[in-house]
Amino acid sequence: MRKCFGERTAVAGIDLVVPRGRCFGLLGPNGAGKTTTLRMIYGATVPSGGWLEVFGMDIRKHRRHVRARLGVTLQDNVLIEALSAVDNLRVFGRYHLIREPDLSERVEELIGFLQLGSHRDVAVGNLSGGFQRRLAIALSLMNRPELLILDEPTTGLDPAVRLALWSKIRELRAGGTTVLITTHYMDEAERLCDEVAILSEGRMIAQGAPSELIETTLARETVEFDCSTEEEAQLLEGFTLAAYRLRAGGRLILHLEDAGALVAHIRNRDRGHHRLCVVRPTNLEDVFLRLTGASLEGDL
Repeated sequence: MRKCFGERTAVAGIDLVVPRGRCFGLLGPNGAGKTTTLRMIYGATVPSGGWLEVFGMDIRKHRRHVRARLGVTLQDNVLIEALSAVDNLRVFGRYHLIREPDLSERVEELIGFLQLGSHRDVAVGNLSGGFQRRLAIALSLMNRPELLILDEPTTGLDPAVRLALWSKIRELRAGGTTVLITTHYMDEAERLCDEVAILSEGRMIAQGAPSELIETTLARETVEFDCSTEEEAQLLEGFTLAAYRLRAGGRLILHLEDAGALVAHIRNRDRGHHRLCVVRPTNLEDVFLRLTGASLEGDL
């Protein structure tokens, strides 16, 4: 599947299968082609080449049928701010030709599922960002979609709201809904996704379960500490280091199998300074940075 905008190639040949009933993540730096890929899947953008099937149907020939069976939450909320949460749901339900009494029953189900009851009659313009995001996801669930597409669903939300939405996404997946998600939060992808694909410059450069990608890409342990480039040479002198390293400003990050030996070596070389070394398991964010070549300094 490819997509070009004039001379610019946004998607340069992605080949993937999203299995039914799974949570699948698309990860990549800004401009990697994630949102363009989603737009092709839900029929808002026509591919420039290749082929694409959703529910076994060619999206270009059966766009209406496909859209009736999926739900989409965009990066930006699309809500009628003058109306309440309940009225937004009712309007969106009519878009899907849901009639009474099914419409009222579905609205109440979603108000309960997304825990919107305390603000059900409040105008959307007066709701917090967290409640607006819950409502946006509720709208995408109105038609009981078989495939739920979430484009950065928790960006900008506080940790408590993120955790609440993660719980709801897990419930949907457990109920048989296929979830396709893009996110810049690697911990979100690691916790939610059965499988992820990492994109870079419009191409897929890795695919697999988060745990498998971590195991096969980098050593299992990570050591982080602050030091200058001059201090780095002095601290690591005499230590055989077969490890991938990343520098983010004054922070050095090393991935290796035996973190304890390195920490002991650093403390021996750095006597009297009490340098703080953080030892942690390698995670999906480490893999993402390793594979995409993204710079922490550049991205921040």
